[in-house]
Amino acid sequence: MNKIQISDWLKKLQDTICNDLEKADDGSKFEEEIWERKEGGGGRSRIFKDGKYIEKGGVLFSAVDGVAPEFLFTEKEHSNNVSSKYFFATGLSIVIHPKNPMTPIIHMNIRYFEMDGGARWLGGGIDLTPHYIVKEDAVFFHQALKNVCDKHHPKYYNQFKKWADDYFFIPHRNETRGIGGVFFDRLNENEEMSFNQNLAFWKELGETFSPTYLTLIQKTKNKTYTELNKQWQLLRRGRYVEFNLIYDKGTKFGLETNGRVESILMSLPKLASWEYNFKTKPNSDEAKTTSLLKKEINWI
Repeated sequence: MNKIQISDWLKKLQDTICNDLEKADDGSKFEEEIWERKEGGGGRSRIFKDGKYIEKGGVLFSAVDGVAPEFLFTEKEHSNNVSSKYFFATGLSIVIHPKNPMTPIIHMNIRYFEMDGGARWLGGGIDLTPHYIVKEDAVFFHQALKNVCDKHHPKYYNQFKKWADDYFFIPHRNETRGIGGVFFDRLNENEEMSFNQNLAFWKELGETFSPTYLTLIQKTKNKTYTELNKQWQLLRRGRYVEFNLIYDKGTKFGLETNGRVESILMSLPKLASWEYNFKTKPNSDEAKTTSLLKKEINWI
């Protein structure tokens, strides 16, 4: 597949996921905005507002091109004076913030990147951020991702799970953003996998979003919750905001390539809160969740 075919495939996946989420929210509809980037390219942003079960969310497609920003280059590439290279990047980014505190936040990003001279790679991943960690759901989520990884390469799940644990980590809090998932970048080809084989893996990972998350929505969307649960949800959303604004590479890439700010910051929740020196009560559900916000938990 060339870059145009990959972009077209991503747009079709956007259509499928949006349709699936609309059905899961009992017919609520995404708002669509088409935007252009003056340096080259543009995108198709679809935003969900105040649905029955989804408070805020977005499924965003983009395809942009131009002069590659400095931070994209490795030390080797810098030494070879490639700073004038042009890039093309296309991808699909999803963040869903549910209303019910018992339904987890989910994020997925899959992207394709190429530069003149022939360099190209795939990146992305899926991770889950429950407000309350339920081990059964964590097992289900990780097993779904492992099934996709194992189908294509026996080492990918362990390798990409560790990458996700390390990436979706909030150093100043010494905690993970959630229960992780899989994450990878600069996936091209190696001695075992051709680029097209990795492309097949990348595509199937994108296609696992709907069946996996819709199962979790269906299971949790009508669960009862208290005001304490809702306040905890807002605090956990605050941690989500901290990660996305301080550490997330996608946010940095978008801002440093003059991307569309409204689309870049789509990942932020409608409401969040910060409480000074908040402490969970011993043996509470909130304390149990906090105890599981760490790397290298073997969920399956």
